Amino acid sequence: MQDNDWYSDDAATFGDRLTAARDAAGMSVSDLAKKLGVKTGTVNAWEEDLKEPRANRLSMMAGMLNVSLGWLLTGEGEGVAAPDDVVSIPPEISELLSQMRDLRVSIARDADKLARLEKRLRRALEVPQ
Repeated sequence: MQDNDWYSDDAATFGDRLTAARDAAGMSVSDLAKKLGVKTGTVNAWEEDLKEPRANRLSMMAGMLNVSLGWLLTGEGEGVAAPDDVVSIPPEISELLSQMRDLRVSIARDADKLARLEKRLRRALEVPQ
């Protein structure tokens, strides 16, 4: 895999690129959270692709981590170099990992949707006093 492909949209998620950029900048999750004015759990959720940051936070992150906004979002543009100890992963394993990542993101979105529906149902069932 070439350096410029390591963090491409096909090979990595936003969370993967955020983690790599944060590590390259020598920051901990806690450091980045403090600088952005968010909770540590929020940054963890971004890095695990469970939530997405708002546009203003994305712009701040790109500047703090010395990468382009485009690179954070798509892997294209100015970013961090690929790791030196890259292990070649067979295409079938890479495909399985990609499908698992997509499923994890889908499950998280469905769980959020379920929580919103449950909240609406509870409100609809409330008896006015």
